[in-house]
Amino acid sequence: MKKKDLNKNEEFYKREDFYKNLVRKQNAIKEQIKLGGGQKAIDRQHGKGKLTARERIAKLIDEGSSFFELNTFCAHDMYAEYGGAPSAGTVMGIGKISGRNFMIVANDATVKAGAWFPITAKKNLRAQEIVLENRLPVIYLVDSAGVFLPLQEDIFPDKEHFGRIFRNNAQISAKGIPQLSAIMGPCVAGGAYLPIMSDEALIVEGEGSVFLAGSHLVKAAIGENIDNESLGGARVQSNISGVTDYLMKDDDECISKIRSLSNKFGENSKAGFNRTDSQPPKEDPNEIYGILPDDTIKQYDMYQLIARIVDNSELDEYKAGFGKTIITAYARIDGWAVGIVANQRTIVKSENGEMQIGGVIYSDSADKATRFIMNCNQKKIPLLFLQDVTGFMVGSKAEHGGIIKDGAKMVNAVANSVVPKITIIVGNSFGAGNYAMCGKAYDPRFIFAYPNAKISVMGGAQAGNVLLDIKLKQMKSQGKDFSEEDKHKLLKEIIDSYEQKSTALYAAARLWVDEIIDPIKTREYVSMAINVANGNPEIPKFNVGVIQT
Repeated sequence: MKKKDLNKNEEFYKREDFYKNLVRKQNAIKEQIKLGGGQKAIDRQHGKGKLTARERIAKLIDEGSSFFELNTFCAHDMYAEYGGAPSAGTVMGIGKISGRNFMIVANDATVKAGAWFPITAKKNLRAQEIVLENRLPVIYLVDSAGVFLPLQEDIFPDKEHFGRIFRNNAQISAKGIPQLSAIMGPCVAGGAYLPIMSDEALIVEGEGSVFLAGSHLVKAAIGENIDNESLGGARVQSNISGVTDYLMKDDDECISKIRSLSNKFGENSKAGFNRTDSQPPKEDPNEIYGILPDDTIKQYDMYQLIARIVDNSELDEYKAGFGKTIITAYARIDGWAVGIVANQRTIVKSENGEMQIGGVIYSDSADKATRFIMNCNQKKIPLLFLQDVTGFMVGSKAEHGGIIKDGAKMVNAVANSVVPKITIIVGNSFGAGNYAMCGKAYDPRFIFAYPNAKISVMGGAQAGNVLLDIKLKQMKSQGKDFSEEDKHKLLKEIIDSYEQKSTALYAAARLWVDEIIDPIKTREYVSMAINVANGNPEIPKFNVGVIQT
């Protein structure tokens, strides 16, 4: 691996302190989110003899195993006018049951009785997308009051709204992917279709209920007087209607039954991605904190980061001396073979003595990355993109050299890639660089971000100056003028607003990334992602279509 020895100087320790503090803050926000609707709501749940969503999941997965929660920060700082919706009132992620990976989706009844906000539907659709892409069996733990009515127009009628979930239930079933549902609380109206469109449904006596219309609506619609339990309680739906398949006395028995049912599933064939015995990196992963910059415009050596992620800190680098602002290399992570495509943000000197700016994709870098991505598809090697990119090179020299054509080739290869793609936004993710390095629009199987990541069409300073110039021209056309002090104040306000909307937390709240991860846990998340992806043996033939060489 082409890297210098790590210099643990004052700057290293400054960066380390900054990043450790950033991770601490991120973890504190996460712990607050995991309280859902708050301690009082948790106490009310316990008072009913019910477990919370995360307690149910903890009992469901194998003892001692990890639950990789995804989209934890979903809806963070959103819906403030309604009191917020931590994690969008739904907990989702991947856990092992009897040693097998499962997608688990659980309504959090402590958040607005598990009601569905618009972003809740989007989060559930993302869970189903992961299920379909990876042929991952899924368990739904249902405990929801249904659609959050004040926002029904943003959740009900459109293609990517609530109804898409039931359509996906049908397609998941048609593909032979197991679905189990446990009705552990209310299950109302359209939401009733989710558990019943699963392969099998369990229901908890005294708490679970399922009906298309509750007793109040039945009274209003047809004049019938009936209570909810008699209408669609656990015994009615299990013993009279036959809608549900297993009648459970409480949460614990229900969870135990799910484990018993799921451990009898047959095994499917695998994709067959190459894996050998895992070897830890020779370089200490804890040093990542001191390698990553405290300011995303500062330089650092991506080789140093990679050395603390890959097995034995070893790479087989492809075209090492060419297109140096992108690193392309074969390696192993937790034994899994991977092809790494990473932006190199250090300043490097080219053959003719010109300086190249790190984080920018040049024609030679794009050409190299394109060829490497095609190689990985030919060899059935999953791709790992480590994003820290400010975009493609601009200017007359770049344009005359065909940067648009070379950039298009790279985007084409990424878009048509058939092997699993895993993306980690390490630092900046700006403009078309986000696309070329497999941003969310390019269907990575999983996309994660480090806490200091920035995602936007351009950097805050550049955007601030552009927006300020537009604002000043508008004011001038109205016959108004600004003092230099006013200009500086306005520029700061613009940049601060822009930067706030570029953060990893802002992105995670809106599901632009699947999770914000602690950098020293990168190996765990990448290994989990490839392990899950290995469950789908169906890899289409790779074809990039028309691509100019």
